[in-house]
Amino acid sequence: MYWRDLYSAEEAEQLVALISAAKQHNVEFIYALSPGLDITFSSPKEVAALKRKLEQVREFGCRSFSLLFDDIKSEMCPADKQAFSSFAHAQVAVTNEVYQHLGEPDIFLFCPTDYCAKLCTPNVPQSSYLLTVGEKLLPVIDILWTGPKVVSHKISVESIEEVSSVLRRAPVIWDNIHANDYDPQRLFLGPYKDRPTELIPKLRGVLTNPNCEFYPNFVAIHTLATWCKAATHGGARDVEMGEEEDDPCYSPQKALSLALSEWLQEFLSTDQPGDEEPMQTDMGESCYVPGPGEKPLFTAEPLTLDDLKLLSDLFYLPYEHGVTARTMLQELDWLKNNSCATTAETDKTAEWRSRAQQFDDMCESVTQMFDRLSNAPKRSVLYDLYNYICDIKSGVGMARAYVKTLGGWGQPSAHLMNDDPEPWRFRGGLSGEFQRMLPGHGNRDLFRYPPMTSVYSIRPYCPEDKMEVQRIFTEMQRAGEGQVPQVTQSPLMCDSLSAGDVSPSPDCALVLEDDIGVCGYALALIDAKPAAAKIQRATGDSVFEDFPSLITIQVLPRVSDPSPAKRMIGQLLSCIRSSGSRGAFCELRENDRRMIQFYTDLGSFKLAKVAGLPQEVLTMATSL
Repeated sequence: MYWRDLYSAEEAEQLVALISAAKQHNVEFIYALSPGLDITFSSPKEVAALKRKLEQVREFGCRSFSLLFDDIKSEMCPADKQAFSSFAHAQVAVTNEVYQHLGEPDIFLFCPTDYCAKLCTPNVPQSSYLLTVGEKLLPVIDILWTGPKVVSHKISVESIEEVSSVLRRAPVIWDNIHANDYDPQRLFLGPYKDRPTELIPKLRGVLTNPNCEFYPNFVAIHTLATWCKAATHGGARDVEMGEEEDDPCYSPQKALSLALSEWLQEFLSTDQPGDEEPMQTDMGESCYVPGPGEKPLFTAEPLTLDDLKLLSDLFYLPYEHGVTARTMLQELDWLKNNSCATTAETDKTAEWRSRAQQFDDMCESVTQMFDRLSNAPKRSVLYDLYNYICDIKSGVGMARAYVKTLGGWGQPSAHLMNDDPEPWRFRGGLSGEFQRMLPGHGNRDLFRYPPMTSVYSIRPYCPEDKMEVQRIFTEMQRAGEGQVPQVTQSPLMCDSLSAGDVSPSPDCALVLEDDIGVCGYALALIDAKPAAAKIQRATGDSVFEDFPSLITIQVLPRVSDPSPAKRMIGQLLSCIRSSGSRGAFCELRENDRRMIQFYTDLGSFKLAKVAGLPQEVLTMATSL
């Protein structure tokens, strides 16, 4: 919000010191500005304010800059709509002008609004936004890219080659694999992985956007550095967990072991004078020594490398737990499902007790790791980790008590079995309660328990379903209107089908049901021309020659599993094919990312050029 404001004298002094320190340590300091919330691109006064702010930072000694247009709305103001043909043209024009005004710095980064494949409409190769950026942005300006998603599980060579072709340059990866700013309960201490070393010569660079806490980023930055230094040999690949680690280029597990070994030395060092940390009492020479018969002081053994390996396993990566964490979840699941109902000793109960003891030992290792971390000399590192290790110790403690209860080892925990537990015994907060009420909660759990899959049935549409289809259509229309500015929208051909104004062709209509009721539908017209006439759509006959049939599909948000919708569209296309139709198409609004992504993921539907369409309407079609 304050991108126009110049820095005060005090702020300037701090920035000058920071930039100077970066140079002394061979760190490239890049100053980034994000004006996209409220800039008017066509205003000379606004562009002058942008230049003035960056000029001030250049006077501080900064020589590298970045303009970021991520996570903003793409709607242009009326003045910009008159001056620029698209949002991309507006951004590129200002960026090019600022770059040249600053004397064409050696490093100048541009972050697009569509900065990953998931945000591109309808996809990367056909994104008009990215195509404009690639064509119009000066070729010496680097472009940031996060990969297939905002937080990408894997980044393949093929995906980078695809976006490089569109952008007309190799991208700079802005990697969110270790970012934790979206969830205050997660921390990521696993290695940089699932990015093959063959990517290195195909990229302009890699930036890591790591954990919010400073000290825990030792692993993220160290393993990224190891990856960047890896030699590129033919046939190199990123080693997956559980595979033989014989890759001559890069092994995530070896990189992690190296990072943890060096991090351990930092843990065992003491804070230096001037390190910012909460106040502590300096015990000095007055250290208390218990007398005979008095309670001994609480002490913990020194932190070990195994403790840090366990810590990394418990706080691994966004898409996977470490080996120990996975084992603990699997064992708890087995122990719960196979708990002894009798005290009689059998082979099954003996196995249960043996595995319960192993689980208890793993829980005890977590407790000991917590104690040793809490006793580490480097207090500033501990303070960054403390909330996280307290949380995991509490969760493991509850699971441990539960297993003991299942095995009849002592009395059931009052806290565990109480219908009115203490607040510190459960994970609460308003955000969590909102999420638990929404469909799909738990679908991203790395260990699925209990299964989050509902039972769905697909059946033929009958006349009695007309009102239910209309209800779903109206509900989804209202949901879409809430996400876009209130403007008059052009009707779609398929609207007449969903609204019941045109009846679907015989045997070409299906409905989806769950335990609540009808939750989706898929309808088709073998001959789409009546629907076109209904809304007076002047579409050329060529589209009807190649794709004579019209389809529409819709499911309610509570259907979080995409499989039922995919099965429904598959059955519908089969019926259309049986009727002799050569192809089918659907009409979508360009802001309907949900359905555009659905058809794109099917693989067979492609964007089709159709004359006479309103500007905000696009067509996707498939041959049969």
